[in-house]
Amino acid sequence: MSRAREIADLGSPAASGLSNRNLIINGAMQVAQRGTSFANPSDDTYSLDRMHIFNSNDGATTITQDTTVPSGEGFTQSIKFDCTTIDGTIAAGQYVAVDHRIEGLNNAVLGYGASGAKSIVVSFYAKSNLTGTFCYSVRNSAINRSYIKEFSLSSADTWERISFTIPGDTSGTWLTTNGIGSIHTISLSLGSTYQGTANQWNTSNVSATSNQVNFLSSTDNEFFLTGWQVEIGDTATPFEHEDIGTTLAKCQRYYVKFEAQGTYTNYAFGSVTNGTTAEVHASLPVTMRDEPVIETSGTLGNFRTWDSGGGYTVTAINQGNYSNLNVGSINVGCSGGGMTTGRAVKLQDNGNHTANYIAFKAEL
Repeated sequence: MSRAREIADLGSPAASGLSNRNLIINGAMQVAQRGTSFANPSDDTYSLDRMHIFNSNDGATTITQDTTVPSGEGFTQSIKFDCTTIDGTIAAGQYVAVDHRIEGLNNAVLGYGASGAKSIVVSFYAKSNLTGTFCYSVRNSAINRSYIKEFSLSSADTWERISFTIPGDTSGTWLTTNGIGSIHTISLSLGSTYQGTANQWNTSNVSATSNQVNFLSSTDNEFFLTGWQVEIGDTATPFEHEDIGTTLAKCQRYYVKFEAQGTYTNYAFGSVTNGTTAEVHASLPVTMRDEPVIETSGTLGNFRTWDSGGGYTVTAINQGNYSNLNVGSINVGCSGGGMTTGRAVKLQDNGNHTANYIAFKAEL
């Protein structure tokens, strides 16, 4: 091998191990803090971490974390879409799609909205029994700039690596703040309201062409996705596998979930406000994107507060007054009136109720 060839190889991403080139977080579908199965989720919700779901139609789709993956590529998980109720004719305003919202602080590297806007190369692995034309789009937060790219799955039930280039947008407004920098969408079914022209920057909210297949046409239809990558350039590099701790921390900037790990798991600590209320604070593992909003699940009676006088059944859990990017604040109401004002108090699971959790979200 010539010295020139050696130098060229060392400079390639595959050889040099160049990191932080993928703008998609959790593209290997490994992190699933909210759960691993979502039966026909509501429109505008999240499934696996960072995987945002658009779902408004007359059919039904179950979304799961799955172990079906392309062989020999280092993946252990994929996201699976399974049509469970058909919608043979998609109305103009209906859809089912998955998108990834890239934060403006991360998307800023692309320089969109100016003359030096950079091209990106998109790549991912997809598999479906449904062959034909699917569509990918990139949109801004105002959804008045959109680029559509068609891609085809030509072999049924076969993993295919899809890749294509999208030129940078030199027009429009693209946030470079902690808001939505860009929205990357893979359409499975999409009505005519959101259909537009491929291979150009459109000035409207469109995400697919009229060639888009209808994933909801049969309950036999499944669609698998993993290895989703978006990077600067015009040549797709091998997927950037990163350690699970790094991926989890990136996801926790947007969503953090605390679950019971055993009897009387401690969630948060604080002080008693009066006999029936307390203000407690959870230390967050990473700095969140924005001030987080509390989310809970399970029966309130499965939580309790505990001060030096004993334990008290929880009757209310609400957003606290003192949240910041590193602390989740919680107002807790309790029954009995036995707590003493000013005492230290902790919010706990009330007996290993594994279905209960407290979460903080700062999603885009």
